[in-house]
Amino acid sequence: MGLTREDLENDVLRKSYARVKHNLPLVPEHEFHASLERILAGWNPSRDLWVFGYGSLIWNPLFHYVERRLACVHGFHRRFCLRSRTGRGSIENPGLVLGLDFGGCCNGVAFRIAADQARRELTLIWRREMVLGSYAPRWVKMRAGRSQLRAIAFVVNHAHPHYARTLPLDTIVRTLATAHGRFGSSADYLYQTVDCLAAHGIHDAYLVALRERVMAAAGGVHHPVECPEVGA
Repeated sequence: MGLTREDLENDVLRKSYARVKHNLPLVPEHEFHASLERILAGWNPSRDLWVFGYGSLIWNPLFHYVERRLACVHGFHRRFCLRSRTGRGSIENPGLVLGLDFGGCCNGVAFRIAADQARRELTLIWRREMVLGSYAPRWVKMRAGRSQLRAIAFVVNHAHPHYARTLPLDTIVRTLATAHGRFGSSADYLYQTVDCLAAHGIHDAYLVALRERVMAAAGGVHHPVECPEVGA
């Protein structure tokens, strides 16, 4: 069963992580809210706000937005560098999900959130991304067509215990091929990301090659998923 907007509205992730808190270090409520306020301090409340998606936000955003655009952020790249011990894996067999790490560039999808909905929608995004503190959100510059815009991006937190640093390719393949969690497998997370990037005309050669290796290791058949269109 995939993550839903209702889950975020009910703060289900915090509640479920709390049951295994000795393995999943929850961010205290006051720090959680303080991190959101720090980001909002860099925003003009009279203007709409942009969020940059590079992984699951592209194919399962769950928040309300008024526009999507293809965008590129320089100085960062996506890679499988975060362990998942519930959502896409387990305590016994942790999975991997994408993080935005330093260096290179990253093509993705940017979402524009209406100013009058920004605080509410960002709170839901924070409940999704920031309960464990795996990310260090920041404002980044991104290129969207001919426009240069500021957006919130979820950069991996190098100090977090779930940060996997640089893993051997064979380890990444084996992990993605075998790990399953509450919201599905690590393999499906990879497949959906590749499919939706391709649907938007984004070819990530590394992820495409990784998908082929994971499919071979998992011995499964991949069925492409439908992705929302840019502009929808």
